[in-house]
Amino acid sequence: MTIPASFIQELIARADVVEIVGRYVQLKKAGANFMGLCPFHGEKSPSFSVSPTKQFYHCFGCGVHGNAIGFLMEHAGMGFVEAVHDLAGQYGLQVPEDDVSPAERARAASQRQKQATLTDVLEKAGDAYRKALRQAPGAIEYLKGRGVSGEVARQFGIGYAPAGWRALASVFPDYDDPLLAESGLVIVNNEEGKLSDEEAKRYDRFRDRVMFPIRNVKGECIGFGGRVLGDEKPKYLNSPETPVFSKGRELYGLYEARAAFRDRGYALVTEGYMDVVALAQLGFPNAVATLGTACTTEHVQKLFRFTESVVFSFDGDAAGRRAARKALDGALPYATDTRSIKFLFLPAEHDPDSYIRAHGAEAFAGFVAEATPLSRFMLEAAREGCDLSSAEGRAHMTSNVRPLWSAMPDGALKRQLLSEIATLVQLDAAALSDLWSTAAPGPRRSGVAQQQPQSSQRHSEPDSYGNDPGDYYPDMPPTQDYEPPRYENESKPKFQPRKFTKGKRWGGKFEEPIEPLRGRGKPPSRPDVAVRLVLSNMAQWEALSHELHVMLCDLPGEHGALFTWLDSQLHEHGVQPWAALREGLRGLDFAPLAERLMSVSEAGPVPEGEEEQHLAEAAKELASVLDFMLDDRLKAQQSEAIAAVGKDPKALERYKALEARRLELRDRIRASGTDTA
Repeated sequence: MTIPASFIQELIARADVVEIVGRYVQLKKAGANFMGLCPFHGEKSPSFSVSPTKQFYHCFGCGVHGNAIGFLMEHAGMGFVEAVHDLAGQYGLQVPEDDVSPAERARAASQRQKQATLTDVLEKAGDAYRKALRQAPGAIEYLKGRGVSGEVARQFGIGYAPAGWRALASVFPDYDDPLLAESGLVIVNNEEGKLSDEEAKRYDRFRDRVMFPIRNVKGECIGFGGRVLGDEKPKYLNSPETPVFSKGRELYGLYEARAAFRDRGYALVTEGYMDVVALAQLGFPNAVATLGTACTTEHVQKLFRFTESVVFSFDGDAAGRRAARKALDGALPYATDTRSIKFLFLPAEHDPDSYIRAHGAEAFAGFVAEATPLSRFMLEAAREGCDLSSAEGRAHMTSNVRPLWSAMPDGALKRQLLSEIATLVQLDAAALSDLWSTAAPGPRRSGVAQQQPQSSQRHSEPDSYGNDPGDYYPDMPPTQDYEPPRYENESKPKFQPRKFTKGKRWGGKFEEPIEPLRGRGKPPSRPDVAVRLVLSNMAQWEALSHELHVMLCDLPGEHGALFTWLDSQLHEHGVQPWAALREGLRGLDFAPLAERLMSVSEAGPVPEGEEEQHLAEAAKELASVLDFMLDDRLKAQQSEAIAAVGKDPKALERYKALEARRLELRDRIRASGTDTA
């Protein structure tokens, strides 16, 4: 996108920097200029000067300066193009773009108009929620119980959504307005297309919840987060994805915390709305939170528009460590030599709010100062599960750390880490760099064609459905050697090993084998089985390692998309039963896949007294599936290493390290009793 320089000059000449700055800073006339408190650093005496004649601002305290476009970029965290569009819109100007067709320009203008309309609708709802809070003693008591003052509640615009199904009908006279559904305020249930728009049932998305407006960097309301007053599920509920809101890019509290980033010197990233509000109440106004999803590169990039130092705060339990690992992935591309990225792990029994109340703000500030630097956490994550006293363990760590190190931008930090990694794995830094520069990256999926010994060639031939049997769960070892468990009906609650018969689908909980469907005799693939087992018991997803999470989310097509969605649901709502997940899946592209796989698992409740056995057997089955999938992945990497022998002097060494890991994995598979080969 190219904006003509002549237009930018015209825009700067047309804009009034005093008017633009005055919307955010209280200015007073002082001679020929205007003065105010600098929005970019904390001060008690005004040193921020705005010149109407020069159309320029300058702070004599911190040195920041610029024109109207620069102010929007600095204060609102906008990119240059976004700031130009925003400023032009304020003065009714159309931005010409040299490389954009008239149709694309018209489409962009229409989209901006739609976004403006949706934010107006959301702002109106926010006003209504704030008014409703005044007549909601239960919500007020909840906020008081969390230590939130009226001043902080006003600062964050907190409100309350009444318990009625159509409370917003009193706010919006036309409750059937499509904008209410498009903004995410109203849910329209047309029973999967069976009803017309007039007959469809409409009701408020947020009911009997404390409401937290989510604002963009310009202060516009783009969505809401709602929290129940008790312990009902889901505890937190976010607005859905809309033309103005994407939770993978937005941070709660960013608008309110921008100035505090500069005062405190860092941004503190937490896990929930109440963490942000409580920390602001307790003297840490520089906190923000992700919106029920893992921290992404977009989140990190947005934070570094306002500060050069970010501290991620997580619970000290296993779930917190996994969330930190995902934040690490998002932060690595921005780990330059001039930035600071740290990870704070609170004791398992505390969140930031409770820790400060128990130990004081000073103790928490000290805890933040001693947070784990990115470099150390990266090495800890890479060496997890690796025995560095053995060559195999060191090779395993080398494989783990390579993609992490490679994601970092070049600089002194990255080069220092290369030396540290080389020391840990007992290689010369130059040799390690050479190894990584010549080694091809491993495959991202398990279904890659691989070289196999002659004795197993018959298992790599396509079956009658034109599919590679290696992709299917029944053939994880050869069919005649493997007897996957099947669930019996209620009269036979015991788990019985059973031969898999081609043409039959995989059974679910305590049911008889299902007869083949006409034209759909293809047996379930390993990803199919993994999907079914995790959807049947979401707690199993929470228990998996980061390596397995990545493997499943990286699966191609609908399987990978479904697992990625499931991971976001866990972050947002916690563990949910299949009935709740099914509702959340409505309208998503991979919903039919989930419905098809779960249709064989709905044969009724587990017999009383058999619940623990059922969960244990399902967990064992999932572990077996994932072990075989991981073995496929390692085997594909071995094939690549063998193919590189003769061109890469390190290929054979890499092959041996992978073989050592496969042997360890196969030992575990045999010990579990699922491999009788």
